[in-house]
Amino acid sequence: MGQDAAGHGRLTRLGRAVRAAAGGGHGAAGPEHREGHQTNRLRDVILGGQDGLVNILGIILGVIAGGGSKAVLLAAGFSAAITESISMGAVGFTSTLSDRDYYQAERVRETGEIEDTPEAEQQEIRDIYAAKGFTGDLLDRVVDTITANRETWLDTMMDEELHLRPVQTRDILRSAVVITVATLIGHMIPLLPFVWLPRRTALITAIGLSAVVLFGVGAYEAVTRVGDWRRKGLQMVAIGLGAAAIGFLIGRLFHAAGT
Repeated sequence: MGQDAAGHGRLTRLGRAVRAAAGGGHGAAGPEHREGHQTNRLRDVILGGQDGLVNILGIILGVIAGGGSKAVLLAAGFSAAITESISMGAVGFTSTLSDRDYYQAERVRETGEIEDTPEAEQQEIRDIYAAKGFTGDLLDRVVDTITANRETWLDTMMDEELHLRPVQTRDILRSAVVITVATLIGHMIPLLPFVWLPRRTALITAIGLSAVVLFGVGAYEAVTRVGDWRRKGLQMVAIGLGAAAIGFLIGRLFHAAGT
């Protein structure tokens, strides 16, 4: 009894439907929702931070390889840091806004289908849960419970059939802010050493810091999701530094052409 009560809040929508069909009431949907938010937040941090770090490191290597002065390097670096951070935040905002608009459009369409062809939509619910292994009287009760409430029915179709989750206005703003801040921080990691250190020392420090941060991000992603943390960390380092090295090669080409 105690274990059942403790696990009540962790039930999926399917579990809640079965509990309701059996007369056990409705469980909370909070943990599912929070898990989705945490996943999206991690995605935004990785997207912004990795992009900012790799981009600015590529600019630094390109400016140095091209023979640019420290003043040129800092001017280009800070200009890119500010403009790209704002740009990435704007991209995150419009992308999440597009997700919300798509969800709302699909919800309107699904609402129309439930109103116009309820029998067909009810059969879709039956097919979904039959595919999960429900049969007989239990399947009938699950379908009847879900379709007895229009909002529950609609939410289930959006989730189980279309695999879409609602996007709140606060999520749109949060995504834009997180990506902007993460991108700016990513820019600062390899750039700030050039503010205080001699150029050669700063370059070594910037590459070292970038490698450590990239490895940490890859390892953390593996630990919180799936995969070997060492392999994921090294993979992130190889991809990030490899992409930044392209900036160095381009700088060398321009420097060679200029001489």
